[in-house]
Formats: sequence, structure tokens, C-alpha cells
Amino acid sequence: MILKFSSGKVIVSGNDQPVDANVGCGGAPPSVPGYMYPDLKRKYPEAVDNVFPGDPHLNLKMKDTLRPYQLESIDQWEKNGCRGIIVLPTAAGKTHIGMEAISRLSTTTIIIAPTIELISQWRTKLSEVFETEIGQIGGGIKEIRDITVCTYDSAYLMADTLGNRFRFLLIDEVHHLASEQFRQIAVKFASPFRMGLTATYERTDKLHETLEDVMGGKIFELGYEELSEYIADYRIVRIPVSLTPEEIEEYEKNREIFVSYLRSHSVKLAGPWDFEKFIMRSWSHEGREALNAWRRAREIAFNSRVKIDVVRYVMGKHPREKMLIFSEDTNTAYMMSREFLIPALTYLTSAKERKRYLEMFRDGEINAIAASRILDEGVDVPDASVAIVLSGSGSTRQFRQRLGRILRPGDSKKSTLYEVVARGTSEFGTSKRRRKGVPDRTDAD
Repeated sequence: MILKFSSGKVIVSGNDQPVDANVGCGGAPPSVPGYMYPDLKRKYPEAVDNVFPGDPHLNLKMKDTLRPYQLESIDQWEKNGCRGIIVLPTAAGKTHIGMEAISRLSTTTIIIAPTIELISQWRTKLSEVFETEIGQIGGGIKEIRDITVCTYDSAYLMADTLGNRFRFLLIDEVHHLASEQFRQIAVKFASPFRMGLTATYERTDKLHETLEDVMGGKIFELGYEELSEYIADYRIVRIPVSLTPEEIEEYEKNREIFVSYLRSHSVKLAGPWDFEKFIMRSWSHEGREALNAWRRAREIAFNSRVKIDVVRYVMGKHPREKMLIFSEDTNTAYMMSREFLIPALTYLTSAKERKRYLEMFRDGEINAIAASRILDEGVDVPDASVAIVLSGSGSTRQFRQRLGRILRPGDSKKSTLYEVVARGTSEFGTSKRRRKGVPDRTDAD
């Protein structure tokens, strides 16, 4: 029996073909998806293995000292056959765990992350620690080395050809991998060693359960409570604000249009999937009117002018601290930018401009950034100690990620997250949903 790799599959040829392989169409030889390569190796140890072109030992040495829980997570991963997903809060040092795994295996490795900023951070850190050339695929660059960083999009597009180039598949922000498209990365890669890293494993659509077979499932998890001595001391303060009489009138008018539509059509919104169904049904005139009313009510709550006064108050209270101002929409981010003469980072901001603003923030040239969703995940801003959430979704994942942006430890560092919510609007319910499972240190309402 001979094993070889082709187009995301392990092809089986020879006389003694396994009965569990899929017989190809038109006389093509049997095959299995790339991720099943280790299973074939265990079942048929005598097979001639031509899946990977050589087995280079890189002799990598990790310089940094790991914390006890980081070492424990690595030990659990090794006991699970060097496969599995590690769940730790933002700022808990998941990158160090990944680098320790790379060091222990010292084999060809691809690190896959969702954004250019994140793969750039990985590349910089890996270069510093291992003092070797690191490749990159993504952002207009295609440099393949024994250790390579890659975006999800590029890995998906190149999985058919990259699937037998790297023995270690390291997936950052692994909750993204559960989507139908990106899951094909894990399915097609033949890498026998796999690690997933995330702060928020569970998804509301339950698709994280599909990662059990292709990544090894969740094998280690700790929360903020267990890591209090390793992250910055923090508190969460909710600040309720009142809309102006004009805003209240406009909000309630639009809210009533929306709610009346739901009642008359027996629509129940129990989660994000239900809301997607509502949007799909809004093709009628009445449906479009209800959707527009929902959007208008949401904008009123998000963009209330009184929130500007709260930001001004918080800035005055923390004059020398670095601050991140989060919003759900770009309008609010640009409103903060104009009002306080600070940069705004949105999906419209070019990668070059985004990089420059973050460098200025790290170097102390600016002390505040307004951002819509773009800083929610995967951006390292170690000095930030104050966050203001002006608006957001009901996602616990988003709230944890935003909190994590200010929790990286520092000398006697004390961090504060202010959550600004409009009284008498749906923001209060949204706030309660997203804060489930996040321990409160203090609350001002």
C-alpha cells in the first residue's frame, strides 16, 4: 500500500487498499480527506508513506519562560496526541503556548490567523524568539518557509497544494475555523499535529462541535477567575445615560413600528438566526419599513449626543492613560474622531493607515483610538488600560475580546472598562446578554 497527497486528499494505491477509503469516480484510486492521514498511518503502519516530502527537524528553542497554566495546557495537548483546542482569555498568553508547541515539535509549521495584523504580529514574535526566517502568505505576500504565517483566506484558497507542506497546523482564533468554508482548511490539510487557540470557543450556531474530528476538540480551558494573578486588575463600570426628549420620541416611534410588525407576523427573535430569518422576510413593503425602523431606533441609541459627554468625562478622569473607544458602527467611531480629534479605525481604514495609527498608539504619540469592531479581535495593544464601549452586539465573544484588549499585565496596572448604555432602549437587554459569564468587579448602575 502506498500513501500520497493530492488536492487535499490522501490517495491510497497498491494491492492492499483499505476498505474505509472512498473509491474515486471513473476508476480513480481510493482516497480519504487529508485530516484522516494519521488514522491511516495508525491502521496501516507498513504502508509506504509519500504524503510529506521529507521530515526536517528544525531544532527550535523557546526562549521565554511559561507560566504554570501555560505549561499545563501544553502537557494536556501532548497527552492528546499533539491535537486539540486550548481556550484561554485574551491577554493570557496564547501566543506563547503556540510557540512552545512549535519549539517542542521543531517541525514544519503553518500558523493561520484571520487578519493581516494578526499574522504580522505572529511573524514578528516568531522571528524574535526563534531567530529564523519566517514565511508569509497573505497581504500580497507569498513567501513559503518551514515556518510560515498565513491568513484564513489564503489557507482556504491554497489548501489543495499546501496540505502536505506543513506537519504542524496551528490555528489562531480557531472559532472562525468552524464556518463551512474555513473548515475545509482543517479537512484538506494532512498535518498530523494540530492546535487551536481561542478566547471564545463556543458559537451560538453550535458549529464549534464540528471541530472535534478535524482539530481534536477542546482539551484545556481557564477563565478570568482562575487567572487573576496573571492579568491586569480590572473593573467594569456600566454608565446609564438618558436620551433627550426628542431622541426618546423618535426611538419609541421607530421601535413601535418594528415591534408591531413582529407581533402581527408572529415573529419571535430568540437569537441571531431568528433575526436573519426576519431580514430574509423583509422583502415586502411592510417588512422593509420594519427593518428600517429597527435600524433607525438602533442608530438613535448608538449615537446619542449624551454619550459624547460621557467620553469627555472619562477622558478627564484618565488623562494620562491609553484609551480604546469601541462602537458597533462606523458613524459613532467617526463622530468620536471628529469630536476629540483622535484617529478612527474602521473597515474603511487602509491597512497602511491602520498600522501607522497603532504604532503611534504604542509609541505614545496618541493616547486614544476610536474603533468600530475592527479592534475587537487579534490586535495587540499592550499599553491600553481604559476601554469605553459605546455600543455593541449581544455577543459574549465580542465583549470578552474588548475587555481583553486592556488586560495585558503591567507594573501595578489597573484597568477599567466603561459600558455606556441608553436608558429605556434595547441596549440594556443587549448589555446583560453579552456580560454573561464575565465576572463583574464593580458596577455603577
